[in-house]
Formats: sequence, structure tokens, C-alpha cells
Amino acid sequence: MSTAAAKPLVRFLDDLRQAGGLRGVDVANIAGVSRATASCWAKGQKTPNPPTQLVLSRLHYVVMCLREYYDPGEIRAWLYARHPQLQGERAVNFIRGDRSHEVLAILDRLDAEVYL
Repeated sequence: MSTAAAKPLVRFLDDLRQAGGLRGVDVANIAGVSRATASCWAKGQKTPNPPTQLVLSRLHYVVMCLREYYDPGEIRAWLYARHPQLQGERAVNFIRGDRSHEVLAILDRLDAEVYL
């Protein structure tokens, strides 16, 4: 992979770290890969396969939405916390399982100031 091709992914992962407080181990766990693989992505040495890119894209979108309400440490905690509105499940599980629309519904309620 060329360095130029890696730059957008590196910036994308940096957004997750800075805006979402997510560490490499978090990205690896959410994407279902080893920490070494996530580290290679962050260094621009490899790119994720298309299904994993979709998981990372959903994660990125949710993190960018959450930053309107929370600081990075709070976002990380929010993603891993069990939520009553998700039947006691964690948001990261919904994002990983292609059910991020349910997480985004909670954020819509935040926008409407219905649920904090």
C-alpha cells in the first residue's frame, strides 16, 4: 500500500483516538482484530478489509455525533457502558453488529433533548 493511500485511514483512526478517546486496543476489539493489526492500520502499513472498514466507518460516525455532547473520555465510557435504551447492551456491540441505527436513534433523542 502506498503512503498516500494510507493517509486517510491514519487520519480516520486518529479522529477516533482524539475525538472518541479510543485507544488502539479499543479499535482492535471493536473491529475484531489483533492489536498488532490495528497498530499497522494506524501506522499506514495495512488497510482493513471492506467489512471491517464498514465497522470502522459506523464507529467513526457515532463518535463524531457523540462529540457534540461529550468529551473524549466520556465518549469512550458511553460506547462501552450498558444502556437501558439498548436493552442493557453496549453501544459497541450494536456498532460491530451492523445495528448502529439503534445507537443513532438514542442520539436523535439527545438532539431532541428527550433523553440525557
